[in-house]
Amino acid sequence: MKPLNVIGFLGSTLDASKFGPSRWSKWRPSVALTMHEDLRVDRFILLHGGLHSRLAEYVAEDIRSVSPETRVDLRRLDLRDPWDFEEVYGKLLDFARAEPFDPDAEDYLVHITTGTHVAQICLFLLTEARYLPGRLLQTQPAKRGEDGGAPGRWTAIDLDLSRYDSIATRFAVAAQESTSFLKSGIETQSVTFNRMIDEIERVALRSKAPILLMGPTGAGKSQLARRIYELKRLKHQIAGAFVEVNCATLKGDSAMSALFGHRKGAFTGAVADRPGLLRAADTGMLFLDEIGELGLDEQAMILRAIEDKRFLPVGSDKEAASEFQLIAGTNRDLGEAVAAGQFRDDLYARLNLWTFQLPGLAERREDIEPNLDYELDRFAEREGDRASFNKEARQRYLAFATGPDATWPGNFRDLAASVTRMATLSPKGRIDMECVAAEIERLKHLWSAQRDGGADLLTEILAPDVLAEIDPFDRVQLAETVRICRKSRSLSEAGRVLFAVSRARRTSANDADRLRKYLARFGLDWSSLAQPLA
Repeated sequence: MKPLNVIGFLGSTLDASKFGPSRWSKWRPSVALTMHEDLRVDRFILLHGGLHSRLAEYVAEDIRSVSPETRVDLRRLDLRDPWDFEEVYGKLLDFARAEPFDPDAEDYLVHITTGTHVAQICLFLLTEARYLPGRLLQTQPAKRGEDGGAPGRWTAIDLDLSRYDSIATRFAVAAQESTSFLKSGIETQSVTFNRMIDEIERVALRSKAPILLMGPTGAGKSQLARRIYELKRLKHQIAGAFVEVNCATLKGDSAMSALFGHRKGAFTGAVADRPGLLRAADTGMLFLDEIGELGLDEQAMILRAIEDKRFLPVGSDKEAASEFQLIAGTNRDLGEAVAAGQFRDDLYARLNLWTFQLPGLAERREDIEPNLDYELDRFAEREGDRASFNKEARQRYLAFATGPDATWPGNFRDLAASVTRMATLSPKGRIDMECVAAEIERLKHLWSAQRDGGADLLTEILAPDVLAEIDPFDRVQLAETVRICRKSRSLSEAGRVLFAVSRARRTSANDADRLRKYLARFGLDWSSLAQPLA
C-alpha cells in the first residue's frame, strides 16, 4: 500500500478541550481520525493559525500517543480573516502549489470536517480542481450511547463522479437533455451535425469566449444562438437579455449609434440619450448576425468591447461598460473577407476560437423528416390549428424533399414556408396528395426562378440586342460581377472581392481600374450599378 497523507485544518473549537484526562472522553476530529483501525495515516499535515499554535502542539502530541506511526506535520497558515473567501482560497492555493505532491507514490485525503465553512468550501474547490490530488475525507462522532471517546466514523469521497454509477447515469441524462435542448428537441439523425451540437453544448457551458456560427442563410444560426442563450440562462450562467441584431441592416452613421449608443445632441436628430444594443446586452448575450456586413470602424469598436468590456458612445467623452457574451453569425467566408480587406484580421482572430460551420438542409437530408414534424408542431402552436399528412402524401413529400430535385436554397426557411403553405391550404387540416403535388410544383417554380436570377439581373441593365451578343459563359460571369457591385460600397471594394485571389499574386494592384475596364466592355460603369434599379 502507498503511504497515506491527510491534509486538514486544526479545529479551534472541535479539537479544543481541557488540558487533562477528561479530554479523552470528547470526540476531537483531528485526533479521532488517527484512531481508526481501518485507516492508517502515515502523515498528517495539520494547518493552523498563529493564535492556535499551543493547541496545535497539544493535538499533535495526542495524535502521536494514539498513533505512533503517524508523523504530524504542523503548518502555520496565518489568516487575517478566516471568513474572507478570497484570502482563504488564495493562501490555500499557494500552499497547494508549493507542496511537492506525488500522487503516483502516495495517497492523499483532504479532511473537510474542521475549519470554518469558508475553509471547507475552499478545500473542496481545490480538490475538485485537482490542485489537491486526493479524495475528500469526512468524519463524524460516535452515535448516541457509544463511548464518547470512540473515534466515530469516516467516509472518503472520490470527486471523479464517473465512478458512481447512479450519479454518472444522471449526468449522462442531463447532458443528453442539454444537447436535445440546443436542437429544440428535434431528433436529428445526421452524425456530423449531432457531433457538432455536442461540442457546442460543452463549449457553451464551459466558456465565455465568443462563438462564431458560420453557414448559409436559413441554416438555423439565429435559432441556435437563442437556444445557447436559453441553455446558459437555465444553468444560471447568464442573467441579462438576449439581444439580436442583423448587421446587414446597420448602415452609415446609424450603425455606431445603434450598437454603442449616443449622447443627446451628438448629431442632428439625437434628441435624447440612447444606450445602444451593447448596453442592452449587459450581463446577457449579444448575437451579431451577418457580422461580416459591419463596417471596419464598427469592427474596431466591437473588438475593444469584446476584449475590454468598454466602448465609447457617439458624442460622449465618457466610456460605457457592458459585460456580455458574444455570438456572431455569418454566411460569408470571413477568411476571404480578411484577405480582401473587408474584415479586420484581429477581430477575426478573436472570433475564430470557437467556430462552427452549420450545414445547409441539402447536406442534412436525413434530418428533413424530423424537421418536418417540428415545423408542423410550430404551425399548430402558432395558429392553434393542427395539420397532418395522410400516409401517401407524407411519403410523396419526403421522397421529393430528400431527393436530388430538392435543392433547398433557402434551407430551413424554405422548409418552414413549405409546411406553412401546405398546413394552411390543407382541407380540414389533412394534407393530402393533391396539396403535396401543388406544393412540389410551387417549390420547383420558385427554385427555378432563383437559378435564373442572373439572367433576369442582366435584362434589367442591358438592352435585348446587347444581351443577345453576349455568350452564355460571359453572361454568368457578368451577372456575378453585377451582383458583387450592388453589394459593395465602392468600386475599389467590389474589385477587391472579385479579384481577391489573383491580386495576391501581383506586386501592385489597381482593382478599381481593372473592374472599370471589364465593365466598359459591356457598356457599363460603376455609377449605373451602385444602386439597384427601381
